Amino acid sequence: MSFQIGNRSVEPIEQMAEGLKAYFGKIYNYMAGGLAVSGAVAYAVAHTSLRELFYRTSVNGVGYSLLGFIAILSPLALIFMISSAVNRLNTARAQGLFWLFSALMGVSLSNIFLFYPQAMIFQAFLVTAGMFAALSLYGYTTGRSLASWGSFLFMGLIGVILASVVNLFLQSGAVAWGVSVLSVVIFVGLTAYDTQKLKYMYDGADTEERQQAKAISGALSLYLDFINLFQLVLYFMDNRR
Repeated sequence: MSFQIGNRSVEPIEQMAEGLKAYFGKIYNYMAGGLAVSGAVAYAVAHTSLRELFYRTSVNGVGYSLLGFIAILSPLALIFMISSAVNRLNTARAQGLFWLFSALMGVSLSNIFLFYPQAMIFQAFLVTAGMFAALSLYGYTTGRSLASWGSFLFMGLIGVILASVVNLFLQSGAVAWGVSVLSVVIFVGLTAYDTQKLKYMYDGADTEERQQAKAISGALSLYLDFINLFQLVLYFMDNRR
């Protein structure tokens, strides 16, 4: 049952809450599925003969093969392709691209199994999961608008990218540490900000296809927040540096 205000039908609060809950359920299910695919692919590449396809070993250590470089660069293109499919409401294509993106991210993440102990990786994942859950819950429940964070976080992200590029030449440990600290602050903020933004994007009048498209787009945003936080947590947990 819905209420009528003028010529517009308005959902009861209870119905809207249930719809919002189902909408976020889709987002988190896609995100969790993406993380599971990435984790499985990362482990398989690092521990099976697939490793020979994406890595090469030389006297200087382990590096990416040509196929490996293609695999780690292609997710960036897929992000734009997923966004395009979502905007056109081509959800079947968006879903396929999302799973492909998750698999290729797994290839990119497989290097953590080559450089970090598995116990540390597992601990970092648990810490990240706890942080992410708390921050996403805050973004979902807070009555304070986080919209003003958007421009600050975006500019901070651009600054981190530029500083990281510069440090490829400087090779400064102090700069790397500073960039990592700033990155944590940015992705902590983005997790809460993106969750609230997704909440405001919910519309009970959306068609099923439109809601699926929003769920895939939202899952991609939160997946990227989680993965970046995870890699930063792993970096700070490593006391061998």
